[in-house]
Amino acid sequence: FKRKGLQVRPRSRTLTAVHEAILEDVVAPSEILGKRTRIGVDGSKVMKIFLDPKDKDKENVEAKMSTFSAVYKKLTNKEAQFVFPTA
Repeated sequence: FKRKGLQVRPRSRTLTAVHEAILEDVVAPSEILGKRTRIGVDGSKVMKIFLDPKDKDKENVEAKMSTFSAVYKKLTNKEAQFVFPTA
């Protein structure tokens, strides 16, 4: 399937990289600590994004978490759940 003279697509142009950049921009004031993909029995995928607990009180991030999910879903068509990790 490889055509002669075709170059490798740069990482910054891949769909994965673009979705990562969108995710970073959506949670802008907060930092992302980790991500987990949870796959349900029915095959549905939900991404769990862990945010930095230090940002919990800053700029009422707690109240914006549902908004983060809605915006990310609208832009990428992927389900995401934003949580603060528990100690």
